[in-house]
Amino acid sequence: MHPGWRERRRSCCYVAHSAAVSRVQAEIDAFLGELAVERGLSTNYQLSTGRSLNDFAEWCRRHEIGGASEVTIDHITRYLAERKRGGLAAASLKLIIVALKIFCRYLLAQKLIEQDPTETLSLPRIERYLPETLNELQVEQLLGAIDTSAPLGLRDRAMVELLYASGLRISELATARLENFRDEERTILVLGKGNKMRLVPFGRKAAEAVAAYLSIERPKLVNRKSGNEIFLSARGTKLTPARIWQIVKAQAKRSGLETNIYPHLLRHSFATHLLSNGADLRIIQEMLGHADISTTQVYTHVDQQRLKAVHRKFHPRSGA
Repeated sequence: MHPGWRERRRSCCYVAHSAAVSRVQAEIDAFLGELAVERGLSTNYQLSTGRSLNDFAEWCRRHEIGGASEVTIDHITRYLAERKRGGLAAASLKLIIVALKIFCRYLLAQKLIEQDPTETLSLPRIERYLPETLNELQVEQLLGAIDTSAPLGLRDRAMVELLYASGLRISELATARLENFRDEERTILVLGKGNKMRLVPFGRKAAEAVAAYLSIERPKLVNRKSGNEIFLSARGTKLTPARIWQIVKAQAKRSGLETNIYPHLLRHSFATHLLSNGADLRIIQEMLGHADISTTQVYTHVDQQRLKAVHRKFHPRSGA
């Protein structure tokens, strides 16, 4: 046997194997391209799905699985079992399974596979934690502690007031624009998840706080670098979500509240306080920008907890 024969054979096998692997990656890349272009899903969702699928493609490469048409339910369950043994949480496993399911549905629609291997795959049960909230007195304490005479105090007060009054996500507050702020109507148009616009109302105190910032403080921040975002940094540039987080944490520390306060806590408090004061769950869903009512329903459990606590504390026959 010629001494170079084995080397050539190994080389040929490697080329064939690489071609098969690239076929899986090409299928994934095509799917991710559709997510980005045709479905208009958020960047974070695309990145999360991409990470999940690319990791699975790497697993397929290590186990010498070629195109997606060769993937079976046994392969998928083995892969998930490995990730679980590696310490991956149930919530993260659920994200991977969802990514694999929508990828396989795409392959089926494109007639790249004859049967969906994830069809019988169930999602892991996830323990649901109730969101933390502030009570109304704590919110008042937080807002009252913001020194509006301090540098950027008007801006910080306006941001915290608007977060609580509208339930905006931190990313939505960062990208909120002047042309979408309607002072007289007390509404703001924001770009939410999935690039969906929604109109959100807010109250008089938030309107007054934002108006004070816009008339007194914001004009001093504007320079050539400034865009049309409502809230600007000391340099006149757009505030990042990370910076808004820092500002809220700093103001919370000033308030003396021992609760761990962060921007999303104000969103939870907004929804819970609306519900406890009689607002309809569907209206709260619209204001929060939830695609599914089940996401909003968690606040009914929070409110039930509050009602039970009040009953236990004040009712003469509560047994407390």
